[in-house]
Amino acid sequence: MSDAQNTGNEAREARPTRLRDALRQARIEAADRTGVVVELRDAEVARLEILNEALDPLFAEIPERIDLFDRGISQGEAPRLWLDAVAHVAMGRDKRIYRLVQDTSFGRIVLAESHDVAVVVAAVTDYVARRMIERERAMVVTPVAGPAAAGKPRRGGFWMFVLGFLLGALALFGLALYASLRNL
Repeated sequence: MSDAQNTGNEAREARPTRLRDALRQARIEAADRTGVVVELRDAEVARLEILNEALDPLFAEIPERIDLFDRGISQGEAPRLWLDAVAHVAMGRDKRIYRLVQDTSFGRIVLAESHDVAVVVAAVTDYVARRMIERERAMVVTPVAGPAAAGKPRRGGFWMFVLGFLLGALALFGLALYASLRNL
């Protein structure tokens, strides 16, 4: 029995050692994966910074009075180059494709995707131009109806009201008459 007890004791001591070794190995692997993830994120940020520098001439041409755009790189789980409050450039799944995305009330729309910085710069240029045109249209004041339209009296509305009132009263009288005749 002493051999059986020794075997049981060795098994108890071996299990924690194996688990301890397994935990140590799992921690090492997790650290390696974290290092790879950090390196990938750093690579994404570096690519976005290259694109940001390529966009400098475009944003230098925008007049200072137009404050639609607020460009900057956000550091997070998925780094993004923000152009304004609704559009940004993010890296694709393979971390080499630039993806220009716009958030709308109907969801997220991909405006452009490319490996090439020049293609994305052209897409951002088109986006900026469209946003500036939208702003100009929003700033235009629509003309108010002139004094000729304001001076014209609206008598048709009054007579329509009178006609509706008379028809309603007649319908109520007819309904009351029908109900009284039916009860007889």
